[in-house]
Amino acid sequence: MKFLHYGPAGQEKPGFLDADGHVRDLSGEIAAVAGDALLPEHLAKLAARDPADFPVVAGEPQKDLRLGPCVMGIGKFICIGLNYADHAAESGLELPPEPVIFNKWTSAVVGPDDDVQIPRGSSKTDWEVELGIVIGKGGSYIEESDALSHVAGFCVVNDVSERDFQIHRAGTWDKGKGCDTFGPIGPWLVTPDEVGDHDALAMWCEVDGHRYQDGSTSTMHFKVPHLISYCSQFMSLQPGDVISTGTPPGVGMGQKPPVYLKGGEVMTLGIDKLGEQTQRVRAAEA
Repeated sequence: MKFLHYGPAGQEKPGFLDADGHVRDLSGEIAAVAGDALLPEHLAKLAARDPADFPVVAGEPQKDLRLGPCVMGIGKFICIGLNYADHAAESGLELPPEPVIFNKWTSAVVGPDDDVQIPRGSSKTDWEVELGIVIGKGGSYIEESDALSHVAGFCVVNDVSERDFQIHRAGTWDKGKGCDTFGPIGPWLVTPDEVGDHDALAMWCEVDGHRYQDGSTSTMHFKVPHLISYCSQFMSLQPGDVISTGTPPGVGMGQKPPVYLKGGEVMTLGIDKLGEQTQRVRAAEA
C-alpha cells in the first residue's frame, strides 16, 4: 500500500493511494499514519480490506490536493552520512568503517511539495535525494537477519543541508541538517511488498530542470538491514522513526565550481516506485 496524509498543513488526515491514483480516507480507522498504526499487524489488517470500503477524497494528489508528510509524529529522524561510494568519492572522502549517524530535528519535517526556506545567514544550502526507511516494529539490538521485519515501508527524503553550518560552524553536522523545512518526506510511505528490491532503485534530483543527481540505491555502502541493526545498538527504534540512508553523487557541494540554492529555484526529486517531490525554494527572510 501507499500511505499518506492529505489536507492543509496542521490539519492533515490519513489516507492511502488506490490503484486508480485516487486518495482514499483512512480517518475512520486510524488517527494518523504514525506510532502503533505502523505495527505489522495493523498494516496487515488495512491491507486486507477492500479499498472500496474507504471514501474517495476529492482532488488529484500533488496537484489540487496537498499532501503532508507521509508519516506523522516522528520520534527520531536519523540520518546516515557518506553511505554511497560514489558520493564519498566526489566529496574527496574515504568510506567510513562504520555508519556515520547524525540527526535532523523533527521540526524540519514538511510535506513532499512544501516550500523549502533558506535559513538566515545561509551561503551553501544544498540538496540530497535519499531513501527513507520507516520503522514499523520497534526494538533494540535488532539482528541484521531480522531487520527487514521491522520496516513499515520506504519513502523519498530530501536531506536539505546547509554546508557552511554543517562543516564550518563547529561541533556536529546537525547544525546544518535540521533547519526548518529541511526534511521533506513523501509523497507516500510505500510498504515493502510494493517496493520489491530496495537495493536496486533508481533515484534522481533536478534543480530548475537540470539533473544533478542520477544514481541508484545499488551503490549504497551499508545496506538497509545493516543500518537498522547498527542504529538499534545505540538507541531503541520505535514505530514511526525514520532512517534516511545517504545520497548518491551530484550534490551542489560536489559540482565544480559548487552550486548552491539561493531562492527561487525549483527542486524535483524522486525514487523509482516511491514517487516524486517538488519544492520551491524561498530566499532567506530578513
